[in-house]
Amino acid sequence: MSGQVQPTCLWGNLASFAADMRKMINAPEFSDVKFIVGKERKVVYAHRCILAHRCEAFSTMFAQQPLSRDAKGADIPFVVSDVQPDVFLAVIEFLYTNSVMLSSKMALEVLTSAVEYGLDDLQKSIVKTQGFHELSDPAMLVILQSDMLTIDEPDLINFVREWAHVNSVVLDKSVPEIAKEVVRELRLFLLTPDELTALEVENKKDNLIPVDKIAEVWKFHALKKSSGIAVHLLRRRKGTRPRDHHKYLNLYHK
Repeated sequence: MSGQVQPTCLWGNLASFAADMRKMINAPEFSDVKFIVGKERKVVYAHRCILAHRCEAFSTMFAQQPLSRDAKGADIPFVVSDVQPDVFLAVIEFLYTNSVMLSSKMALEVLTSAVEYGLDDLQKSIVKTQGFHELSDPAMLVILQSDMLTIDEPDLINFVREWAHVNSVVLDKSVPEIAKEVVRELRLFLLTPDELTALEVENKKDNLIPVDKIAEVWKFHALKKSSGIAVHLLRRRKGTRPRDHHKYLNLYHK
């Protein structure tokens, strides 16, 4: 209708809002959900409404386990044993404030949790952080050697590519030179033929992964045999999505 007045969006002080929200992180007062986190069994307090509306994974978690109490009337906490308390709190901080302070030591661990909880914005933010890009070759190698990463291999390859490109600019070296040692720990054998084809197309742009490494994977797919391949490169990580060809891996590789 002509002449209709359109509503105007007014913004308050976003920094002040984030600061107020940050005060609610792990605050027992008015919280309605409790987590027992990590081997340390650290207690973390939160608010169901915020977590559920900001993260589908938490929404599903709460739906599967509605608010319940023990015989003494105390709320039954959620146990999150496979993540460090500081990493879990970093995820909570992002959900409350849409921002998070990270050290280089925590960058990939938080990235792992961001993938696990389906937090795309946090994933994209982390790979752009100085902390992630400052990871040294040895640190990246240790990370990639872990079976506990809750990241599927194509996503991990993309993260490594981003890391290599940034360090290529900073150190004035080629991408293949930067990533020479690191790419050896990428578990390319976990990829399907279609994923491997897509990887080859992307690889032509920067030669991140040596051609002979990709050729080894094609050989594996052709022969359906894993003999002669380093055992750890055939193991699924915690976050590896199952694929049909994984049945050709030896049982102890699963």
